[in-house]
Amino acid sequence: MAANGPQRPSHVRAPVRRGPTARRVALLGGTTTGADCALALWHLLSRRALIEGPALARYEQSFAERIGVRHAISFASARVGFYGLLQALGVGDGDEVLLPVPTHIVVANAVRYTGARPVYVDCDPRSYTMDLSQAEVRVTPRTKMLLLQHTFGIPSEMDAALALARRHGLHVIEDCVHALGARYRGRPVGGFGVAGFFSSEETKTISTTMGGMVVTDDAGLAESVRAFQTRCAWPSRRLTTGYLLKLVVYHVLTQPRVHGGARWAHEKLGRRNPLPRATNEIDRSGGRPPHYEQRLANAQAALGLRQLERLDANLAHRRRVAARYASRLSALGFFPPSWPQEAHPALVRYPVRVDDRESVIEALKPIVGLGTWFTSVLEEADSPAHGDYEVGSCPTAEDVARHLVNLPTHQRVSDRDVETIVAALAAVAAPAPAPIGRARPA
Repeated sequence: MAANGPQRPSHVRAPVRRGPTARRVALLGGTTTGADCALALWHLLSRRALIEGPALARYEQSFAERIGVRHAISFASARVGFYGLLQALGVGDGDEVLLPVPTHIVVANAVRYTGARPVYVDCDPRSYTMDLSQAEVRVTPRTKMLLLQHTFGIPSEMDAALALARRHGLHVIEDCVHALGARYRGRPVGGFGVAGFFSSEETKTISTTMGGMVVTDDAGLAESVRAFQTRCAWPSRRLTTGYLLKLVVYHVLTQPRVHGGARWAHEKLGRRNPLPRATNEIDRSGGRPPHYEQRLANAQAALGLRQLERLDANLAHRRRVAARYASRLSALGFFPPSWPQEAHPALVRYPVRVDDRESVIEALKPIVGLGTWFTSVLEEADSPAHGDYEVGSCPTAEDVARHLVNLPTHQRVSDRDVETIVAALAAVAAPAPAPIGRARPA
């Protein structure tokens, strides 16, 4: 390392070295198949049913059945679905919404677009879900909604959350963007509150490149959200084409044998990458992008429907990988996430607290792309202040955002990959200090 560069802490050893054709596990890409790519290309080449078509209704029905509710309404992204829910529930000027941190800037943005105020609530340092004792303290007469984020696919303590909401007359919305397939007391998350919303953006459990779904058992609420959906614009052919091409490109370039070179090229391209992005400069600065209210395209719904059919195998693999990470890392002194005894997580990524995140990411680059949910209490925000967050108000979440790395759990992660990743992590990293929290061990 150059003398004028950052110095590696004493506990971090030399970076892992691998050859140019060595296997490198990507953080994402393991949810799609060659058949998914063929379907995407068919839609692109035939141009039939690209934007509107029958797959949308089938996808919504299948999604509702999977969650165990009567209604599912699709959108271009989860953030748009959440915004539609806020409007349907009458959230607006002068209202307050309790939001957990760490979360993503687009969640806070959706609240702010209605004129309501996000009130941030700290997290439990072991489960990364909302600290409900602090949530109770932050309720005011203006509080209208409690948003529960099932972070990394770890269910919140739903019994306690629903009891809190009843005491204060609050709507409960479940943020399930990480948590498709997670369960609480044997029931899928998303069906406990008045509504929930899910994401099928490329980093999530299933991928339509971008996409979101609102679910509810409330017929009146579903009618209002459906009316909002009809007011949303259809995506352009150009944007939908970009999403389908991105799915195909990412499927190929995240193959473990080519991902090392592909990732290097991706990083060199930086913001010159022509493929569509999930967020832009306007999102990151807390503004409202043009063409925000959009629907999901039929071709994307067709891809989501295929992946829902494979969801059980997808989840079984992720749970097996997460269990192996937990077993190996616990033995090495790292602190695994924990959750309520009633919960059955579906970990879209496996979170690990390390002492020096930047050095660990750099050292493990040759073998695995580590995730960085969350580098801020409001992920991807240019500054948390853009989401009206006050520094110091949620110290646990701020500490978490300094120490987390995420390990991949998708279906391209083999048992040998788990052993290699854990051994490399143990060789270069020291655990972060032990968290103090109330979540019960898994």
